[in-house]
Amino acid sequence: MQQDNRKPRRILITGGAGFIGSNFVHHWCNSYQGDRVVVLDALTYAGNKANLASLENNSDLRFVQGDICDRTLIDHLLESENIDTVAHLAAESHVDRSIIGPGAFVQTNMVGTFTLLEAFRQRWNKREQPNDRFLHVSTDEVYGSLEANDPAFTETTPYTPNSPYSASKAGSDHLARAYFHTYGMPTMITNCSNNYGPYHFPEKLIPLMCINILLGKPLPVYGDGQNIRDWLYVEDHCRALDVVIHQGQPGETYNVGGNNEVKNIDLVEQLCSLMDELAPDLPITPAKNLITFVKDRAGHDRRYAIDASKIKRELGWTPQETVAAGLRHTVEWYLANRDWWQPLLSDEYKNYYDQVYAEPNLS
Repeated sequence: MQQDNRKPRRILITGGAGFIGSNFVHHWCNSYQGDRVVVLDALTYAGNKANLASLENNSDLRFVQGDICDRTLIDHLLESENIDTVAHLAAESHVDRSIIGPGAFVQTNMVGTFTLLEAFRQRWNKREQPNDRFLHVSTDEVYGSLEANDPAFTETTPYTPNSPYSASKAGSDHLARAYFHTYGMPTMITNCSNNYGPYHFPEKLIPLMCINILLGKPLPVYGDGQNIRDWLYVEDHCRALDVVIHQGQPGETYNVGGNNEVKNIDLVEQLCSLMDELAPDLPITPAKNLITFVKDRAGHDRRYAIDASKIKRELGWTPQETVAAGLRHTVEWYLANRDWWQPLLSDEYKNYYDQVYAEPNLS
């Protein structure tokens, strides 16, 4: 969304080698040639520098491997790169992993966010430039769970997080909000629904199903499969973050949703049908024969739904992809990029998979 008379930005994107982060880096670099883009990522299991391989010759892009909890590093990057904008996407983000080991979620999501806010506050106090922005990217899971007929989450829905992951993100949201109200710092918050699309680590539902179908492995579906999620194509999300940075008001929160509520079992069956259509020589067909119901996740939220009317009304953003089109694009990407996802199926990943979907849980 190139804008007339737009002043170039010098943006730090945290978590920029992760799923949403790397898609956002691609979006920003393609949209704003000449902006300085600094990517910070710790390259833990879900961070993958290969996600940015096509940008490696971009002289305006700098990649730094590092931890958002490293205050010395953050101070150095903000100062040496003359950063005026932070897009904070770095996070531990998988509910199952937060149940197994919550400590990493508190450290990254809360302590890391605090570290970034403090570093940016120190720099902002020296500058106080009107276009400086700190965008904190969060999740709809902070709002808790909805019943079937409940209205969708709005920006004023009370927080009721139900997992260590969502609790740690709720805490980080509160910090970002407090830094605006206490210090006047130009923070903004977005809360998005479930993202999907290219570069998605295979622990999450959609890439897990795609890859397991290609490998002829069971498709584990929690509980009765009736849990409902609102699905947001990642490129739509990137456009929303762009709009918020450029047009959003400091201190505001914007919910970002795809207007695509789908039951988990229906989503998996759609993926099976797409794979049957698009993938040659599947080990097992029809792919839906691989669907296996497993013991439900502890504290599993029943339904999420986003009311994105505020960002539409105030900033003019709406999602462009339907779930049918977005899923087709996503399946096609995983079929065309086996060399990207096959190396991710490491021993560590397989051990994690066995721990979450252990044979005794099959039902």
